[in-house]
Amino acid sequence: MIGAIIGDVVGSRFEFDNYRDKDFELFAEECQVTDDSIMILAVAKAIMETEKIIHSSPDGNSYYALIEKMAIKYMQEIGRQYPHCGYGAMFSNWIFSDHPEPYNSFGNGAAMRISPAGFAARTESEVRKLSNAITRVSHNHEEGLKGAEAVATAIYMARRGFTKNEIREKMENDYYSLDFTIDGIRDSYMFNETCQKTVPQAIEAFLESTSFEDAIRLAISLGGDSDTLAAITGSIAEAYYGVPEELEEKALSYLDRQSRAIYDEWQCFLRNRSRESRD
Repeated sequence: MIGAIIGDVVGSRFEFDNYRDKDFELFAEECQVTDDSIMILAVAKAIMETEKIIHSSPDGNSYYALIEKMAIKYMQEIGRQYPHCGYGAMFSNWIFSDHPEPYNSFGNGAAMRISPAGFAARTESEVRKLSNAITRVSHNHEEGLKGAEAVATAIYMARRGFTKNEIREKMENDYYSLDFTIDGIRDSYMFNETCQKTVPQAIEAFLESTSFEDAIRLAISLGGDSDTLAAITGSIAEAYYGVPEELEEKALSYLDRQSRAIYDEWQCFLRNRSRESRD
């Protein structure tokens, strides 16, 4: 999660003022938490609350039915407390609706919020099911579902020790053609809020990177929807490289008390999950 939050915060000041190079100050006065981080925290909260009720491994329909309800509950409940954090118009309507329904979206919000699923899942099959259950409550277009699943799968593979070549092969076989380089598309890449034109680029930025920080810089240097690109790239890069402590501490300083409490709860949840897997 912290990798995505760092990407969101660092990229926030470049979203509508693109900077197409890697030589910039990571954190600046204009940086802020946007809807990307808020929704990531909401998804994490939904997963944690679901597992408080259903303690067993999520191998049945009841778990995924509950995660859908929890995803709606916490994306709305938490999201409504941050009405000006940058939601798109359609998603804002969904957040504040009394009867939220999926609206056939393939916006990149499906992919930017899904990182907790990639970190929580125990198996690749669980990654797909968890990603789809969380995503389809709003972004139920096949491209929205695919974008979220690709990101969650890349995170799962990265944290499980797969190589970049193996991750690239999986992405190209099952999700997207990655027949480009960041340098090759940088000058022509335009602002785009769809999964189709955001997720492949974010994945490629990770694959070309040499470190966590380099991944963030590469994603932002592409231009476009900078905070979301960097949040997606950062989520995969965290799973692969880990995150430098100084970057984590700086990014967390941008969270308010409620957001920080969810983040701390999530860290405890992951530690407990790790202990359970060793026992």
